[in-house]
Amino acid sequence: MKTLPTALAAHLASGATTMAYCWRLTRRDAVTLGFTEHDESIVCDGTNFEAASGFTASQIETSLGLSVDNFTAAGALSSASIAEADIVAGRYDDATLELLWVNWSDPTQFLTASKGNLGEIKRSGLAFTAEFRSLAHRLNQKVGGTYQRTCSATLGDAKCRMDLSNAALRGTATAASAGTSRLVIVTGIGSFAADWFTHGRAAFTSGANSGIVMEIKKHTRTSGQDMLEMWNAPPFAIALGDAATVTAGCSKSLAACRDKFSNQANFRGFPHIPGADYVVATAKRGAPNQGGGSIFE
Repeated sequence: MKTLPTALAAHLASGATTMAYCWRLTRRDAVTLGFTEHDESIVCDGTNFEAASGFTASQIETSLGLSVDNFTAAGALSSASIAEADIVAGRYDDATLELLWVNWSDPTQFLTASKGNLGEIKRSGLAFTAEFRSLAHRLNQKVGGTYQRTCSATLGDAKCRMDLSNAALRGTATAASAGTSRLVIVTGIGSFAADWFTHGRAAFTSGANSGIVMEIKKHTRTSGQDMLEMWNAPPFAIALGDAATVTAGCSKSLAACRDKFSNQANFRGFPHIPGADYVVATAKRGAPNQGGGSIFE
């Protein structure tokens, strides 16, 4: 249960209120944007909430307990506020969203009604809709370690301890083909072994995709020509000469950790755990063994 500030409670009890909803959006790159349903911009809590932004909200549902509260916000794509290029580039993915209830006649009176993150964003023509998920949705995510055959660490993190700044683990790939295909012909990584960057990452440093990081599905070499296949098509067309910093990939197997990185001491998997086939195996009578018993498979 939220406690209303004294001044705001008095305003609500007056019988004639001047309240409006405001949305404060903080992207992962620390860019902060403010929007309001009011017909004039509101400056509140250090943020300018832009009016006439085309933002509208669905019915807001809140509940007791740990269930996930949500609503959807819709708006128009605008170069001055929400740009289509930023949505395509994923800059709004999992952005922090705060919903404020503000007295527009006295913006010092406000209440943070809810706080969470952006969920799915859908585009349709020149408009978009964004789903809001309350902080309770974080409870649906896995916390802690998992017993599995493959490594649970990410190459280069604190558990893995590999130094990705090492020149042996990274290189600069330059696009030798253009377009929006997931398969890109590149130059500049011929000194690395074929398949070296499979399961790695490509961080674009120039071109329309600059600042975007993509996962590499496969690195192949045919007749001396290197090709990188991404899991997804790039958000924007790749032009000849676009550059990307590529880092080595790891299949998360014990063999790769040992043979490719000599890092088996930091392997975070359990490769000798019996699989599901062992769990569901049944005993079968075979030929009698030397002890007079039976052989089970």
